Amino acid sequence: MVEELVKVVNRAGIHARPASLIVEITKDFKSSIHFEQDSNSINAKSVLGIITLGAVYNSEIKITAEGEDEREAVNRLIHLFNSKFEEE
Repeated sequence: MVEELVKVVNRAGIHARPASLIVEITKDFKSSIHFEQDSNSINAKSVLGIITLGAVYNSEIKITAEGEDEREAVNRLIHLFNSKFEEE
């Protein structure tokens, strides 16, 4: 299992477009991928789940992946978060 903390660095937070980009990336991985914020844990392959986190600017999210391609999945997601979901 791989766990990493990421910060939402784009000003708009995670809304529909970033959630769609996250799902677009995660759907290609065999690993189970979850996001945790505060006491909430959601499936990172679900747009609705991601949006319900309500992650705003500067929120910290723990990415957890478990499976054969877990490290690659987490690395791709970290890159997406650090690129501000290609919005800025």
